[in-house]
Amino acid sequence: MLWNLEAGWLMMAVALVAVVAFFFGAALDAIMREDGFGPVGNMLVLTAGFFGAILGANLYGIELDDLTIAMAVGLGGAFVAVMLLALMKAGLARF
Repeated sequence: MLWNLEAGWLMMAVALVAVVAFFFGAALDAIMREDGFGPVGNMLVLTAGFFGAILGANLYGIELDDLTIAMAVGLGGAFVAVMLLALMKAGLARF
């Protein structure tokens, strides 16, 4: 799916996801406080998780032709990335 986008559309997609991720990152920062990564850090993790999940699904052979399913996969990957990194941060803080 991402491989078929032109450069302009890909830049717009990254910009849109980054803006939405900043709002989610700010909300997560208010909820998680010191357990999170700050608003910008949360945004970077959410954005990387979003596109990483879509690219991983494409590499795994899943065709994301429907935008609704692509958004669900991306959002799932974004929040799984935040969860895993927050768990790793909490685990490292214990040692």
